[in-house]
Amino acid sequence: MNIFSTKKDLTGCILSYKAKNKSIGFVPTMGALHQGHLSLISTAKKKNDVVVVSIFVNPTQFDNVEDLKKYPKTLENDIKLLDTISCDIVFTPSVEEIYAENIVSNKFNFDGLENQMEGKFRTGHFDGVATIVKTLFEIVQPNRAYFGQKDFQQLQIIKKMVKKNRLPVKIKGCSIFREEDGLAMSSRNIRLSKKQREAAPFIYKTLKKVQRKIGAKNITEINEWVENEFKKQPLLELEYFTIAEEKTLETVEKIESDKKYRAFMAVFAGKIRLIDNIRLK
Repeated sequence: MNIFSTKKDLTGCILSYKAKNKSIGFVPTMGALHQGHLSLISTAKKKNDVVVVSIFVNPTQFDNVEDLKKYPKTLENDIKLLDTISCDIVFTPSVEEIYAENIVSNKFNFDGLENQMEGKFRTGHFDGVATIVKTLFEIVQPNRAYFGQKDFQQLQIIKKMVKKNRLPVKIKGCSIFREEDGLAMSSRNIRLSKKQREAAPFIYKTLKKVQRKIGAKNITEINEWVENEFKKQPLLELEYFTIAEEKTLETVEKIESDKKYRAFMAVFAGKIRLIDNIRLK
């Protein structure tokens, strides 16, 4: 497994693979790796000759300075974990290597996708995400890049960014990887207290019930039901719940048979923010 911390060294290695006509799969991460990340890497390994994993906590996508400070950083353990699954290349740049002295986001137009859900609560978040993903794509030059559907809005925004900038990379969305009790795997989960961790699976249980209620109840009734359910949970605070169309991410008031929908929610367990979603049938 090759580990690089500079763009120059990584680029040299990538070009040597490209010269041999090897396909490059890419999994960008912010570290604190878990089985969800490993499932992305496993998928990438099946479809590509070489797999690159980046570990970089991107400062420009955090709207909360405290969240950035507390984001788990476990680089040594991450490297050991990647070594067990025969990852080909790990890229671990510093903030200075990526941004030099200009730690700011570029501005993007995502045709309104950025104004929904997460965009309403995290100012500038998606500009930060697109800035780092575009930069990493330019460095790694992957044929395919893999992202989890837990961050479904992010997935749609990255697809939009790639299309608008005509980047030569195929974006692959992969299923949400969950704990046995249903909690969506997240690097933030390790910050949960024992009681918060016990309460957190309620998020997925609620989404599963929403999935069953679609068709039997109207969306207004479902919204009210979800809000009332969370009022009964002292350790969980609902930030938002919405049913939205997958393509536009716009909140809807009724279901149409020719479109695809998901239910999305963001929940606080203390100061730890958890997100999840589920496709509605």
